[in-house]
Amino acid sequence: MTLTVSTDVPSGNACDIDVEEFEGEEAVSFDADPKGGPEAMWFCLRLNGSPREGDEKVKVVLRHVQNLLGGSDPGKINPVARKAGGDWIRIGPGILEQADGQKNGVWHVDYPEPYTDLALCYPYGKPELDSLLSETSGYWEPTRIGVSQGGRPLVRLSNSGAAGDEGTGIFVIARQHAGETPGSWVLDGFLRKIASIGGDSPFVWAIPLADIDGVEEGAYGKDRYPYDLNRAWGKPPMRHEVLAYQRDLDHWFGLMKTGLGIDFHAPGCCESGGMYAFLPNLDEFPGPHREASEAARVVEKHLSQFAAPEFGRLARYLSRWNTPGFTSHLSSRGFFAIGLETPYHQIGEMILTRERYREAGERIADSVVEISRGS
Repeated sequence: MTLTVSTDVPSGNACDIDVEEFEGEEAVSFDADPKGGPEAMWFCLRLNGSPREGDEKVKVVLRHVQNLLGGSDPGKINPVARKAGGDWIRIGPGILEQADGQKNGVWHVDYPEPYTDLALCYPYGKPELDSLLSETSGYWEPTRIGVSQGGRPLVRLSNSGAAGDEGTGIFVIARQHAGETPGSWVLDGFLRKIASIGGDSPFVWAIPLADIDGVEEGAYGKDRYPYDLNRAWGKPPMRHEVLAYQRDLDHWFGLMKTGLGIDFHAPGCCESGGMYAFLPNLDEFPGPHREASEAARVVEKHLSQFAAPEFGRLARYLSRWNTPGFTSHLSSRGFFAIGLETPYHQIGEMILTRERYREAGERIADSVVEISRGS
């Protein structure tokens, strides 16, 4: 047997890895590594090897899907794979049911020659961000605004669009939960569309890789210790990254009379009903809730077939920390914000590719142009 497995790749994540042969077929079994947090979902690994005569496919088994966030139906998990030198492609879903009733995800990927990568969804990290900056011809100005708890630079992007009295400013953030890469791909399309508008665009600040440590280390990030980034927005903040983002937002608040925040996320790994928005709490923030609801209706209109039937929602799920998030922080300052959730794999029968994600981001950019101009 020549097959080996490595997690020494960007955003690498897998554990309890077994490589074995069953009925003449080589198979790799693994778990998603929670990386010290209570929630696991993200995985990214590399299969290395040289095929023997007759080898075409490798069976890959994701164990214990029921322990993943939203892991209720492995038949709705469509991971991505790429051969050495190739591009990421979606691979179809599969289910392996154990004798005791547990269900695992199972897929067949091309035999590595010399390697094949497999991930829950299209990865998005610093290389993809660098491509965005290069392909938008310097439109976005990157600024270092601090460092992460792991000592990595925290980067904010900005443009020179209309500010102050001329319109509503836009502040966007993605990857507060590091494994939620659909949020990054939607933001990528959003930023590209804003750049194409040029000088007539709204005034935008963007945090593209909020939990940069989790992104680099392949940690999922939902409720990740020492504190979930999106539940650390109190006073004082519970994460150093959030302290840096709050201080930077103070400058943005000073430039804006009114502003919309969008927090790009992804839901449980098997959700497929469409994109939807979480709104500020009505009882605590009645004014920002009303404005965010109106903004969500504009976003829903532009998203069209990407939007879930119930688009604007209130977060009613249990959280381990009853502490403020990004939308609460903006609402407490009299601004308004929504948290936007984008599924990992599909919306109904629509399989989500990078092009689809970017299209959704472009549609959101069209909506914020409408909102910023008050039209």
